[in-house]
Amino acid sequence: MIRYLIISALFLVLTSCSVVRNSYAQGLHTSSNKAAKAYHDGLEAYDYLDLATAESKFKDAVRTDAKFFEAFVMLGELYTKKGNYLMAAENYRTAVHIDSIRYKPLFYVLANAEMRTGDYVNALSNYKSYMLYDKGSEQNRALSMKNIINCEFAIEAMKNPVSFSPESVGKSINTMHDEYWPSITADGQILMFTRQLAKVREGDPFGRELLQEDFYISKLTDDGWGESIDAGMPLNTSSNEGAQTLSSNGSYMYFTACGRREGLGSCDIYFSAFRESEWSAPYNLGPPVNSTAWESTPSINAEGNMLFFSSNRPGGKGRRDLWYSVITESGTWTTPVNLGDMINTDGDEMSPFIHFDGKTLYFASDGHPGMGGFDIYFSKMNDDTTWTKPKNLGYPINTFNDDMGLVIESGGQKAYFSSKRDNITGKDIFYFVLDESLRPDPVSYLKGKVSDKETGKLLQADYELINLTTNRITAKNKTDEHGNFLVCLPSGYNYGINVTKPGYLFYSDNFMFEGEHSVSEPFIKRINLSPAKVGEKMTLTNVFYEWDSWELKAESLKELDNLADLIIYNSDVIVEIGGYTDSTGTDEYNLTLSEKRALSVVNYLTEKGISPDRLKYRGYGNSSPIGDNLTSEGRRLNRRTEARIVGLKE
Repeated sequence: MIRYLIISALFLVLTSCSVVRNSYAQGLHTSSNKAAKAYHDGLEAYDYLDLATAESKFKDAVRTDAKFFEAFVMLGELYTKKGNYLMAAENYRTAVHIDSIRYKPLFYVLANAEMRTGDYVNALSNYKSYMLYDKGSEQNRALSMKNIINCEFAIEAMKNPVSFSPESVGKSINTMHDEYWPSITADGQILMFTRQLAKVREGDPFGRELLQEDFYISKLTDDGWGESIDAGMPLNTSSNEGAQTLSSNGSYMYFTACGRREGLGSCDIYFSAFRESEWSAPYNLGPPVNSTAWESTPSINAEGNMLFFSSNRPGGKGRRDLWYSVITESGTWTTPVNLGDMINTDGDEMSPFIHFDGKTLYFASDGHPGMGGFDIYFSKMNDDTTWTKPKNLGYPINTFNDDMGLVIESGGQKAYFSSKRDNITGKDIFYFVLDESLRPDPVSYLKGKVSDKETGKLLQADYELINLTTNRITAKNKTDEHGNFLVCLPSGYNYGINVTKPGYLFYSDNFMFEGEHSVSEPFIKRINLSPAKVGEKMTLTNVFYEWDSWELKAESLKELDNLADLIIYNSDVIVEIGGYTDSTGTDEYNLTLSEKRALSVVNYLTEKGISPDRLKYRGYGNSSPIGDNLTSEGRRLNRRTEARIVGLKE
């Protein structure tokens, strides 16, 4: 603290018995004993944290002597402690004008205060002045160099502002209390947030209050956001809950809770699911996601298989880093992976938000060049899970205040954040239209409904979507109890879809996902599963061969593995693999080609351990077309492989 540096290193402390006790002004920038006495009374009050008295005494001192350097310095420190950086800068600046040589580190604290008020031009000048002082601490010199870069960035950013017109989400959500940490579902219909309330301490005989953080939920109506509802027990407890992330359909959530008895570290990540109109009892994710360190601000991707969070666990790049973990097929989380040097710095990275496109990450950092404090940035994940260089969202989205906690609806245009813009109502939630240069990739929607082919009964089943262009699984999950699923997918790719349920033949299809499909008007797939019984068949839509050949393509293997699992699970069935072609070529040639293709599938299945006596194959050539053979699409439909249950083992 400057106060102690001044007292111990620069100024005389009048405590010696040889000093005349009423000579308060000795060694100070004042000849007034009255001003000096007020100053020392202020120091005493300051030491006892009586800031109100200290402020009054320091003001008395400068009123008595307008050139009292030390009193202005202490007023600057006092206002810094109170977070009033405008007044801190004003008093530090006055001290510098009185004596710019006496105490060079004053330029550093002045520049800090100016930066915290957005006075970047003067802050830049004063940081540079401090750097001329070669006796400053290594830490302060390093921070000065960092903030010189920040000031230069901020000055340019303010010359080129991005579009930003925030609006309140409305009185149904924003109240006299603090509302913050918004999260939203993929369809933009449900908004969950944290509200801080003053509640009477449980069992306190004096009825004293404490601040309590709980979850509230609002649903979108034709008239805007509806009344916010307490999420209730067991999600909300007498402890604090916050910094949550909703799944894309709102059926489950991850959140942060601190200081709980079952916790592993100071703060841990918890899970809760919404079932039958209520939230389940939250449970701690445990290791390896949680550790003895601090884990917070989780964000789950749209597919629900990749969890991002902030942690100060060992092995990071700075104080708090961003990490991610992937869920396995068995439902366990993998050892978290640090996002690396492109994202993480020697400072703090917090509040990640992975957009519904699955690759655009928004996060807060005080380590990258910015406006000072925490700024919001975004980066895109490459195919190899590395990241592009983060881009600052710019001014006035980012300011000299700490900015964090941004979430963006699936369409990529509307962003939600919390901000304190009114001292009366405190923190509130706002939204704004995101500048086009800062948006994630466009996302469209595929909606599926799975049912029994014979009875029409809705089925809960497993589904997965494979990007056939990249050969990567883009979504893998279960339908809800009503057979429904909704996934976000980038347009412009070929996708394969597989749906499986024990006791049924699996469903497979491939399609080109084109155009824009909103949540209100999604691309719809109605999927009928056939019971696994004699006579039923299915088309192996995602089995492909090399051109004019019976050699299986690599992208066929996932589908054939699913078929192998089906035959192994239904251990008594005998399956015929049938090959079909279009009308191109002679009947004899097509019959031979289709038979060899069917045999290729049988050979693959036997290599997977299925007994040959459970497999048959036959080539049908072009004998049973399902397309017209006149168009490329019709011929594509005719070139197919089918699996049919032809009998049961005795």
